[in-house]
Amino acid sequence: MTGHGCPGIVNLLRLCVLVLLLSVDIFCVEILGVSSMDYKSGSPAAAAAAEYNTAPIESTDLPSFTTPGRTFRIVTSDTVVLPCDVDNPGNFVLAWKRGIAILTAGNIKVTPDNRFRLVDGYNLEIRDVQTNDAGNYVCQIATLQPREITHTVEILVPPRIDYVSSEGEMQVKKGSTVTLQCKASGNPVPTITWTRKNNLLPSGEKSVEGFSITIEQANRHQAGIYICTASNGVGDPVQKQINLHVLYPPEIEVERGWVHSGEGYEAQLVCIVHAEPPAEVLWFRDTLRLDSTERRIMEVRGSRHTLLIRKVQSSDFGNYTCQADNQIGKAKQSLELSGKPNPATFRSHPMGRFRDSYNITWAVNSYTPIEEFKLYFRKLPLGSQPPTPGQLSAMPHQNNVYKRPTRRENDTQGHLINGRFLGDWSNVILPAIPSEQFTQQMSYVIKGLEGAAQYEAKVQAKNRFGWNQESETFHFHTRGAGSSFEPSPETAVYSDPEVRDMGVTAYGAASTVLACPVLLAITLAFAST
Repeated sequence: MTGHGCPGIVNLLRLCVLVLLLSVDIFCVEILGVSSMDYKSGSPAAAAAAEYNTAPIESTDLPSFTTPGRTFRIVTSDTVVLPCDVDNPGNFVLAWKRGIAILTAGNIKVTPDNRFRLVDGYNLEIRDVQTNDAGNYVCQIATLQPREITHTVEILVPPRIDYVSSEGEMQVKKGSTVTLQCKASGNPVPTITWTRKNNLLPSGEKSVEGFSITIEQANRHQAGIYICTASNGVGDPVQKQINLHVLYPPEIEVERGWVHSGEGYEAQLVCIVHAEPPAEVLWFRDTLRLDSTERRIMEVRGSRHTLLIRKVQSSDFGNYTCQADNQIGKAKQSLELSGKPNPATFRSHPMGRFRDSYNITWAVNSYTPIEEFKLYFRKLPLGSQPPTPGQLSAMPHQNNVYKRPTRRENDTQGHLINGRFLGDWSNVILPAIPSEQFTQQMSYVIKGLEGAAQYEAKVQAKNRFGWNQESETFHFHTRGAGSSFEPSPETAVYSDPEVRDMGVTAYGAASTVLACPVLLAITLAFAST
């Protein structure tokens, strides 16, 4: 470097020192009201400064804050104004600072952040508040002993769900234990609530609070959409869903295990199949797999699988099976399509009108005309509770075709049920009146009964496809001695001792009363049901 370059460097250094001195002088003027040049020994400025530092100042002359420090709870992206109102500010400088950072000094904004500014004097405005703006903000008066107030800014953050199990899609096998989790953030810390779409939770509750819920021994009834809701009072609650799939082998329910139909009519065999993943459903007649034909249609609506048979033929009656398979397993259920009559239902009142007789009435539904009925009845021990169906003695099956009503008296032997003696069933075979009606009703007057006694009865019906199942047991009572009804006034009209105590009435489509000379003591009347 030549000698000519040295004066240039010296001048540059002198310029830097001068700028530094000016900066100090500006600071002194702003803060103390004096220039650094006035601090020369013996100068009036130095004397004034010495007098400023030593002369007592009246407390009433010092500035004071008219607003106290506060805590501001602000939602992100909102605007907050921190007040700093001063009484008697004089020439003192007010500054805002956060930690060691100076935000403003007097009317000068020091921070480069454009979101900060002074409004309405020395109030500090912060726009578009963010989470990192939380903290303490100090408004300070630059007296010799600085005075200040502190405002605290808390940032309220709306809830946000950061995590749900398996990103909202979960699969578990039947019988497994599964835990559904939901994590959320926000300020204050959000509360997490669990609900289930269109259903109760497995615990039976409508909702529960907590970070997670656990389902033990999961089954298909616990599958579905679970909703996690996070809320903290800031903004709107937020939700996320978890779709829980429980994988299990097919489970089959039959709508009716025994289906009645008739030739020329339609029949529907229905299996309700639940499976995950969905199962393939096949239909069988005995061991033969069935395919769809013009007369045989297979329908699927959701979990309902229907085998529809149109214009039923006698060859269609028999046993059917629906079989379901998926990757987890398989299942099957059997159904029977039958032309036999439906089980009978009783329609008479349990309390009879007379002491020694009872008019019992029943009805049977059958597409094929009924040929005959079997009525079984017997007396129950006095004061006994009706036996359960499993305790009743079985009714004898009779395969003979009867030409006329026949009544068989109680056998001498009986059965001991619950410590009480039950006699054998008495039975009556009743020929049916030919009828094309679907519902066929029958009445029979049982005579020679004991007063104030309890009886039970069952009925079977037969058409050309065979005898139907036994009806449910029906219990009836005869009147006691104190009843206002006397013994039945009917007298024996017919001389046949085998049937003289019986009366029969059948109801069909017509209303004409007919007498049947072949059956002697039987009166047949048609009446509309």
